[in-house]
Amino acid sequence: MQLPELAISVRQPWAWALIFAGKGHENRSAKAISFMRPLIGRRAIHAAKGMTREEYKKGRDFIQSLGIACPPPADLLRGGVIGSVEVTGATKLAASPWFTGPWALICTNPKPCDFIPAVGQLGYFKWKRADDSIVPEPAKWMLPEKPALERDLFMGG
Repeated sequence: MQLPELAISVRQPWAWALIFAGKGHENRSAKAISFMRPLIGRRAIHAAKGMTREEYKKGRDFIQSLGIACPPPADLLRGGVIGSVEVTGATKLAASPWFTGPWALICTNPKPCDFIPAVGQLGYFKWKRADDSIVPEPAKWMLPEKPALERDLFMGG
């Protein structure tokens, strides 16, 4: 698949939701949108490197409230392009549960791609493939909990 030259960086799990969960609105401030030129067109979705535990929990809980299973945090790719969407405009009012405002890009026709490491920036930016070394390892809190060690059955007698 030919990816567009321009990308927008989105924190996880929202980047995943744009590509895989039907998230049709990417919320931004009016000022942020005013710098996005040209506004409409196909844009690559860059999954930002950063994701805090609180961001993940808030996003996961919201996504699950819509009846959609959100991947575990360690499974969300970060630090690269994960697909693209068609940006058809911007709005300051929408009935979609994904719209929280104050403005949002209207995103349609998501297309996933194989993960491509890339450095993100604010607003629309011309992205380029980066070295794999920029992709962050999952933080300790993102990893599945290891089962508790079984207690010694012989303790105490």
